[in-house]
This record gives sequence, structure tokens and C-alpha cells, in this order.
Amino acid sequence: MTEENVRVATTIKNPEDKGAEPKKFAFDFSYWSHDGYNERPDGYLEPKDSKYADQQRVFDDLGKGVLENAWKGYNCSLFAYGQTGSGKSYSIVGYGTNKGLIPMACEELFRAIEEKRKAAGKDEDYQVTLSMLEIYNEQVRDLLSSKPPQKGGLKVRQHPSKGFYVESLITAPVSSYSQIDNRINEGTRNRTVASTNMNATSSRAHTIVAITFIQKTPNETGQSMTKTSVINLVDLAGSERAESTGATGDRLKEGSAINQSLSMLGNCIAALASNSGVPFRDSVLTKLLQNALGGNSKTIMVAALSPADINYEETLSTLRFADRAKAIKTQAVINESPTDKLIRELREENARLMEMLKQGGGVAGAVMIGEAVDPRQQGALEDQMRKNQEELEEMKKSYEDRMKDSQSEAKDPSLTAMIVHFCREGTSKVGNKKASPPPEILLNGLSIQPQHAVVTNKKGTVTLKPLQGAKVLVNGQVVKIMFGSNHLYVFHHPQDEAKKVKAGQPVKEPTYDEAQEEIVKQTGLVSGDSANKSKEDLLLQEDLIELLPMVNEANSMSEELDKKVKYELALVSPQARGLKEGRTEVMVKMKNLENGNEWLLDRNKFINRKYLMQEMYQNFMEGDKDWDVPKEKDPFWEPPSSDVQIGSVHVYLQSLGYLVELQENLAITDFKGNDCGHLMLEILPCDDKWKELPEEIYAESPQDLLKKPLNFKLKILSARGLPGNMKQTYCKFKFYLDDKETKTEPVGDTINPDYNFEKKYSYKTVTQGLLDYLENESLVVEVWGQQKEEGHRSGATTDKNKLTTKDMMSRERSGLGMATAGAAAAKNDEKNKSSNATSTAPSTNATSKPAAAGQAASEDEVLVKIYGLIDAAKAKGMTAIPITDIEASLVKHFSSSAIVRKHAAAGGQAKNTPTSPAGKDKGKKENSSRACVLQ
Repeated sequence: MTEENVRVATTIKNPEDKGAEPKKFAFDFSYWSHDGYNERPDGYLEPKDSKYADQQRVFDDLGKGVLENAWKGYNCSLFAYGQTGSGKSYSIVGYGTNKGLIPMACEELFRAIEEKRKAAGKDEDYQVTLSMLEIYNEQVRDLLSSKPPQKGGLKVRQHPSKGFYVESLITAPVSSYSQIDNRINEGTRNRTVASTNMNATSSRAHTIVAITFIQKTPNETGQSMTKTSVINLVDLAGSERAESTGATGDRLKEGSAINQSLSMLGNCIAALASNSGVPFRDSVLTKLLQNALGGNSKTIMVAALSPADINYEETLSTLRFADRAKAIKTQAVINESPTDKLIRELREENARLMEMLKQGGGVAGAVMIGEAVDPRQQGALEDQMRKNQEELEEMKKSYEDRMKDSQSEAKDPSLTAMIVHFCREGTSKVGNKKASPPPEILLNGLSIQPQHAVVTNKKGTVTLKPLQGAKVLVNGQVVKIMFGSNHLYVFHHPQDEAKKVKAGQPVKEPTYDEAQEEIVKQTGLVSGDSANKSKEDLLLQEDLIELLPMVNEANSMSEELDKKVKYELALVSPQARGLKEGRTEVMVKMKNLENGNEWLLDRNKFINRKYLMQEMYQNFMEGDKDWDVPKEKDPFWEPPSSDVQIGSVHVYLQSLGYLVELQENLAITDFKGNDCGHLMLEILPCDDKWKELPEEIYAESPQDLLKKPLNFKLKILSARGLPGNMKQTYCKFKFYLDDKETKTEPVGDTINPDYNFEKKYSYKTVTQGLLDYLENESLVVEVWGQQKEEGHRSGATTDKNKLTTKDMMSRERSGLGMATAGAAAAKNDEKNKSSNATSTAPSTNATSKPAAAGQAASEDEVLVKIYGLIDAAKAKGMTAIPITDIEASLVKHFSSSAIVRKHAAAGGQAKNTPTSPAGKDKGKKENSSRACVLQ
């Protein structure tokens, strides 16, 4: 799309037809960034030789030209196109120290502005603003807004001379690269991403970052002139084939929408290249890219390619797309006008629009006086007048004024411009607009009750008392109070603050992030000082702080919409995911309160659903009769047919290295470390005719097997004591260098399935790599299944359909739904009595009645534990089990049982018997119940 002479040829060969003539394409630049680099200690990838193109080289070739045109007053556009996983986001945004075109361009722009300001006169001014949006399923969402997305997304309007624009889009003034970097990071966190087979963080929406650069300088005659350049940086969602990405359900629908909008974009580019009618109005994406593609803009396109041979067709399609785009010629002009002229033109246009409104909403003179006004046309004219007036007011402001306004609004999105409520002498009621009489402190939003709380000020002593069923959280040295799910206030006592000022003590201004960090710490999910945490722990804490308010919000929406679903944070270790090492991931457990079925949602899937929940809730609050949707589209619903992981076992393989058969009865543990059944399996060394080796044949050392053949059978026999809500179950695993997972046939309608699975492995030559695997690694067998429609429910249980979601969540917290939640509630009830406040964070609720320390363990659970001890004793050749071992096991696994605690106290067992060396297992159990799931 550039008018420079063609310099570089790009060639692609068909891997399935090596004799065919390679296809050649000519572009201005062609880069190789797949390999051929060294990683510096700071993480930057620098080239080993001239073949590898690092981020700096790409910026020097493309980004600098964009900035030069921006200083001249041209509109500029740079967008990346290519399939999922090809590196579009890496080129445009970058990763870590390998900054992409956007951050590098911003950094260079502000460096140049600072140089200009040093020598600037009093009439010179340089202003930069930023907006960031995404187009997801043909709806526009503001990525810089902390508000829930409105129904149908933001509206796209058309200006007579400036083309299409997004109404009510936030344009944030920025004065430094660090500010723009923070804003882009904020927007990037809000982007809609999800995992596909081709990319673990695939962009599921088109993202447009618009940087508006305004220069006000006097010309030769001293007249103030304004140059305006809009730099559009576009990261298109990946084009994809469903079979390549493994997309299903939500991902498949998104992929269809992505491919459809990209197809429309291709149609526009083809029409522009052939100078025929251009269908810009066919999609939101092409509307907003109209200027970039065929209007007033200097445009650069980056086509990102995958080097993998399996992606030949997609890569060829991308090259053809870019080749068509190269033929487009844009007509860019310098956007420069006298400042006074711009202001005058805006005023004149508003006067003309007002006249049109007076004459009925049409063209002047075309409508009879008294004729009915078209409401749609009148609304469009009023919107245009309002936008013109806003632009007029902005032009009158100096850059300093705009920055002050921005800072007062954006120091913290959730705590800025704080609404002040005075705690007057006497009593003030807190509630929503449904209260009668109206409360002194009126709050609206999620989980705010008509009668929510009472604030009493008696002679300078302020007390906060939550009313029945109300959610109130009080925490922190600087007292922060959260009403419901998202009303966060800071309590200031003027006498205390005056004392601190008089004593010269600093009065710290709280931030929203600090408040959320305190809430997360109170749940027990994180602890300790951030300064002493590792990088992995800090990333984990950041994810928790981000997701905790979202989970609270989702639960509040579920309550108000009566969806009978509850969400909880879950920490899932790499071992629970079948990995040897890696980061602990924050996931969200979704529980159906009617039948007890549970699912684990990854972070991206939950965030995507939360936006759909917000849209549904917004429709509900606006009184839309069609706010509810069929369950297939309901973000609060998950089909029972979705596969869920029950747990996993780790099989250590050292015995196979000695040609000794392995017969195991292993506990199946879930992500919390709780046992949920046992798995019986065997690994049997065999000869070349698949007869099992006799006991007298074995290897003195695993090294004896090196460069020799190895044959063995892996048998998964059965499982016992699986959860009763499973409709059918199966096992899957990968052994050594397996590319694909091996699955057993599913077995249904039993908690004690017999899989009777066998797979033969034959290695003609044992390598050192295989021996290392047998010696140091473990085979992870995962047990999966599908849940019954009725879940854990039975005919003898209470009909939960008669209970509301709020009632069900209250039962969960009180211990009727879950013993551990009840125990936590009782413990925290004592802790928070002095504050007289109800805790919602979220494992505690002071309005709950103190529950029993725990419910008695079921007979099946006790039997599973005891038989586990028996099997372990048999494996060691023992004929008897010491009583102390049984007591220790009961104390370890059923510490919440009143019967176990009573006997343990009588025998001194709970106090004196260690459960493992240095009490490690005890600590592990505490962590698994407290830290892995946030109730």
C-alpha cells in the first residue's frame, strides 16, 4: 500500500508438491523472525546474523515513516493481517522487552515532543490523546472504559466530512510514554482473548488503537495553525480454519464472526484495487477502516505469516490478500487549518443543524412547517450537534487544562471523584431506590438491598451495622468499606486525620488496587509482603486481584437474575494440569447450585462470559422483556455434556527400567489435592512375542537396557469410588514422546467402572532419553467424565427449585451446602464481631449462623481411606496396620469431624502425632482447603 518502489521478493513453495513452481510475491519489505536470534539477559531477542529481523529493524523501516508523516500532519494507518498464531500482536504490540510498533512509536513521539517543547514559544502547544477499542462479534467495546459494555455495543456514526466514528468513545489525554503505556496495558488486559489449538492467547476481536496528535504553532504571519494527525494502529483478529484451531462452541461462533468481517475487508480491498464500488458499510470493521483503506491516510499493512508447512494454504491466502492491498492508492492530505477557522466552522455547522431541527429534521426548505419530525433523523442531528459542541469545548482548552481534567477522572477508575457522604450525628440509613422512605445514603447497583445498612454517629464514634442479608466488607488500616459488589468507599474521620497532620505523619491516599489486594489477602489466597515474593507469585497475585472483583460481580448478577449458579476462584497447580513444572493458574470454578455439578473455566473464558453477563444484566435493569436468552446462549449455563476432569494420578516408572512389573492402586486427586477415587493399573514388561517376563528376568541397572529393545503392556484396569454425579468416565494420557493423547473407551452409569484398557509399547532401541524419562518423570493419567443432568440430586433431597439463588448461596455459606464454607464462616464470624460488619470476601458472611465445624464424613469416604491404608500395607508385605497409623489418617483426612476430634483429643493424637516429617502434609492440607478454592 506504499508508493515506494518494490524491492523484495517473497517466495512460497507447496510442501505437498515439491516439483511445482514456487509462487512469488513482491513487497516493499520482507522479514524473517522465526529463528536465528540470541536472547539477551533482559529478554530481548537480537539477531545472530542479517537474516533475522528484530523489532528495532522493523520499527526503523516502518514506524519511523509513520511518525514523520504524523509530524507533517498526515493521517497514518498501520494494520496487521494474518492467521491465528502468526505473530500479528507481537509485531504491533510486542512482548516484554521486545516492544512492538505501537509502544516504540509512542516512545519516540514523546521524545520528539519533549525536544520541541524545550524550544517552544508561548503560542506553541502539542497534544496527544489515545483511544482503544475492539470489535467483538460485530459490536464495538471501549477498552479504556471500566463501565459494563452497553447493550449492542457502542454506536458507529457517520460525520459528513470526517467519515465514520464511534460515539461516546473515551479519548484519554496523555503526556508521557509511561502514561500511554499504562493505558495500552489497561486496554490490552480488557481484550477478548481465548485459547485455541494454534495460539494459547488468540485475539478474538479486532483491536484499533487511535493516537491523535495535535500541533498548534504560529505560521509566518503569526496566525495560529493547527495540524491534526490520527495514527490508527490496527491488530486484526486471526483468520482461521475451525479444524486447525480446534474451535468449538463459543470459539467456533467467534471464529465465524472473525472470518466474516475479514471476508468483508477482503471484498473492500478487492473493490478498491479494481476501482469499483466499495462496500464499506457491510461491516463495522470496514466502516471504521474506510479512511485507512481508501481515504485520507498514508497506510502500511503488515502481513504476518506462519513458517509451518501445515499452514501453507493460510499463508498463501495471506500473501494474496496483501498483494491485492498493495494495488490500492490512497489520497492523503495534510490536515492543517487556522485554529480560529476550525472553531468558526464548528459553530457554523451547529447553527445549520439547529436550523434543520427547527424545520422538521430534514434539509432546509424541504419540509412543510408543522410536518411530523422523523425521530431517527432528529436523534442523529442532535447527536452530531452534541459531538460538535464537545469538540468545540475541547479545542478551547489548553493542553494543561485537559491533563488536569484527565487526572481528576483517571487517577483510579473506581475511586476517583469520590462521592462524599457525611456521617452526621444520629442515624443514617443505606439502601437502594426501592426503600421506603428513601434512605439518607442512596446506592444503586449489584447486591444493594432496599435496607442495606445503618450508619450511626454518636458523639464522634461511628458504627456501621449491616442489615439482614446485606453484603458489607470492612478492612484495612485505612478503613475501606465495600457495599454490595462494587461500591467501594474510604472512611475518613476528621479528628484522626487532623491528629496525623499535626503530628507530621503522612496521610496516604488509598488506591483501588491496594483495596483489592487487601481483600484478596483476607481470603487467605495470598499472604506476605509483595517485596519478598517471586516473579511467579507476583503474577499469581496480579491475576487474583484482577479476577476476584469479577467473580464477586458474577455472583451478584447470578443472585439478582436468579440463575442458580455460583462462581469461586480456584488455584490449579501445574501438577494438577498434568505438567511437571510451570505456573499455578487462576481459574474459576462454576457450580450449579441446583444439582451440584461443577466446571472449571479458564481465565479468558470466564472474562468473555462476564461481558455477556453484564450485557444480560443491563438489559434486565432496563426492563427489556427479552433480557433472558435460550440456555444454549446463556453465559450462566454450561451443558452437562461438557467434559470435566475428575482428577489425576502420577505413575512413577522406575521399576520399568529394571524390567519389574508395576501393579498400582493409586489415589485419584483433584486440583485441590482431595482424593476422589482410586485407579488400578499395571505396566508389564514383555518379550518380543508379548509374553510377560518371568520374575527371574530383570535388569541390574537401567543402563543395561541402553540400545536394546523394550516391550511392555500398559493396562488401565478399573477405577473405584468415583463421584456419584458422573454419567460416564474415561482416562487419557500421553506416554513419553506421544503426540496425541491416548483415551480409554468411556464407561457409564457406575462409580466403579472397569475400563479393561490395554496398549502395547515397543521400542526397537532404548535411548538415553527414554531411560531418563523412566527414571525422572512420571506418567500422568487423567480421569475425565461427563456429569449427569440431575447431578448429585436425588428424590430424597429438598426441592431446590423452590429456593432462590440468594437462598442457595446463603445455605452454601452457612454450611448446609458445603462444610468447609460453613467452618470458614464460623471462624470469621468470631473474628469480625468487633467491627459489627458482614464480611463478603467471599468465603465469609457474618450474617450466617455459626455452622458446625464440619459434617461427618460419608461411609464411602472412610472406606476409601481405610482401604488405601490396607493396600499400602500389603504393598510393603505387612500383615497388620498399627493403630497409630489409622488414627493419624483419620485426623489428617477428617479433621472437621466432631467424632474424630473428640477421640483425637482423648488420646492426645491430634496434638502429638505428626502427619508427616516436619508437619509438611498438614501444611499441604491446610493450603489445599484454604488456598485452592475461594468459597
